[in-house]
Amino acid sequence: MRSLASGAWGLALLPEYVFLEVVTVLAARSGHQSAIQAGDVLLGNRELEFVPCSEIFLAAFDSFRRYAGLSFADAAIVAIARQRGASILSFDTDFQRVEGLEVMP
Repeated sequence: MRSLASGAWGLALLPEYVFLEVVTVLAARSGHQSAIQAGDVLLGNRELEFVPCSEIFLAAFDSFRRYAGLSFADAAIVAIARQRGASILSFDTDFQRVEGLEVMP
């Protein structure tokens, strides 16, 4: 996380669908106000670039179709990584089985 926060890897990408998952889970587990605070922090963070997903919807659905077991949000991450030539920073082992991606734990 220090490398990410320091910008060592460049700007991190935050897909809309991941944002949606984060605030939804936080709202359910910690309350609506916690979700709002986290959302504000994510959207205001200079180390993160928010990526609207409507433009990648079809590519995300194609990844979702190809890789059974990926959530739709994870499929969107795959589509964005491929389109931008980006690596994926995740502890989610589902990404390991997607060929042609660099996944950093």
